[in-house]
Parts: sequence; structure tokens; C-alpha cells
Amino acid sequence: MHSIEKYRSEFISYLESRTEVKEPKNLYAPVNYILNLGGKRLRPVLVLLTTELFEKDYKEALDAALAIEVFHNFSLVHDDIMDDAPKRRGKATVHEKWDVNTGILSGDAMLIMAYQLFENYEVEIFKALAKLFSKTALEVCEGQQYDVDFETRDDVTLPEYLKMIEYKTAVLVAAAMKMGAIVAEASPKCQEDIYSFGLNLGIAFQLQDDYLDVFGDPKTFGKQVGGDIIENKKTYLYIKAMQSGTEENRKQLQDLYSIQPKETDSKVSAVRNIFHETGAATATQEAIENYTQKAFFILDELDLSNEKKGILRTFGENLMRRTV
Repeated sequence: MHSIEKYRSEFISYLESRTEVKEPKNLYAPVNYILNLGGKRLRPVLVLLTTELFEKDYKEALDAALAIEVFHNFSLVHDDIMDDAPKRRGKATVHEKWDVNTGILSGDAMLIMAYQLFENYEVEIFKALAKLFSKTALEVCEGQQYDVDFETRDDVTLPEYLKMIEYKTAVLVAAAMKMGAIVAEASPKCQEDIYSFGLNLGIAFQLQDDYLDVFGDPKTFGKQVGGDIIENKKTYLYIKAMQSGTEENRKQLQDLYSIQPKETDSKVSAVRNIFHETGAATATQEAIENYTQKAFFILDELDLSNEKKGILRTFGENLMRRTV
């Protein structure tokens, strides 16, 4: 087994080796641009790590890892267009650097390129990867639609929100781990167990992201703290506060989420106080812990050595302790 940093550096090297300038440049330049903007590379790292956990050389999973990273970045390009986002990882978004039509077309090309990478595997592995990938891709689209729908609703429930983040975020983490197991030709039970582990960890990861967006350290978080509040996003924190707060809390929160002030710091501070006062902050931390423990319970049942289980447990613990 290798370190997480080793898998990350090996994946980045492979990504760079597959980057080429092709014609028409206005189709492929945006693809190369978004893929080289950086990021945690969490999903491809999980593909490589899981492959080795199930006794196969991680290098055999590099194409599957690249496929999931290309797909993830395709979804970001289109999400940024839908959100009219000006920045991604501190740089101009694709549609801002080029234009909306280029962003749509280059994104479409990325989706096709992701599927092409599976063609490098033997028939049975190709079929299993493509089937999982198609299911996951459609769920990500469903999750994005739920997210869009929720923007105009005031009655979103916690189960609905959890389903949205499961589809929009967690299924891709789960699929990354199952892809590694597929490439390693692990047993069907191991494939399903590692998927369930990744799914619960992915939900915990997104809830942690929601929490850090409000309570993270601006020096380490990597993006604007309070961004979700400024954009009036109804996250787990908001829904929980509306559910458990007093009538006055609910009215204050609704009023704050109906305005877009020029001075946003005061709005963020006021909402943050309500999240503390209503217990929403503590409840979110408890939910993060619960989903992490669900993942670890599944991990205990996995057909892996204690040493390998320890690697996944440490990875999960580090993910939940992150500040970025």
C-alpha cells in the first residue's frame, strides 16, 4: 500500500501525460484548463487506493480514476454555468474565461471522454464500470435538479436534503471506491460493502463541507466562508435551525435569507449566531459523526485485513478532521 500523497501524485502525473492540445482548440483547451485547476483529487485517489486494498496494482485503475475525475469536472463546468459562478478554485470559470456555449460543449465532450476511458478494460470489467458509471451519472443529475428545485422551496425537509446530497455528492465517492473494487475483481459482496462505506462517508463529507462553509477558518477553508449564507442556500444547518428554533428564530432566519445586503459580513454573523442558538450547529456535527460511524460499522464487516481496515479508518477520520 502507498500513502494518499503517493496516489495523488501518481494520478496527477498520469493526468498530465494524457493532456494534449488537439483541434479544435476551443473545444479541448477548456477541458485541459478545468482538469488542471487542481483540487483535492479525492475521487481518483479513492479509486487507486481501493484497487490496491483488494490486491491489484493501482496502475491498472488509472484510466478508471481519470474517468471519474473527468466526469466530476464536467459536472463542475455545467454547475458553474447554472450558478453563473465567476470563480472556481480561485480562477475564472470556463464559461467566464471563454463563453457559455463553449462551456456547454466542452462539458459534453468531457462526459464522452470519461466513457471512452473504460474502453481500455477487458469486456467484463468494462461492462461493470460502464453500468455503475451510467447509474451514478444519472443520480448526480437528479441531485443537481433537486438542488435547483430547493432554491424556490421553503418546505425542504431533512430527509429530502439528505437525499439531494447523497445523489449530488456521495454517490460519486461511493462509485469511486466500487470502481477500484471492480478493477481489482473483488467479490460482489466486497464491491457492495465498499460502495456503502463510500456512500456514508460521502454524506458525512458533504455535511462537513456545509459546516465548514459557515464555521471554517477563512485562512484554511480555501473559499469564502459564509458563501452558502450569502447565496441563501438552505443547507442542513438552515433546515435544522428552522425545525428546532423558536418562532422568533425562524422569522429572523427567513428575513435574513430574503435579503441580499451590500454588507454581507453582518448577515453571515447573524445567521451563524442563530445556528448556534438553535442547536443546529451541534446537530450538524452530530450528523457528521453519525454518518462517519455508519461508514466505520460497514468497514468492520468488510472482508479485509485489520491493517487495511485501519488505512480506510484513518482516511475517514482525517477527512472528518479537515479544515479545507
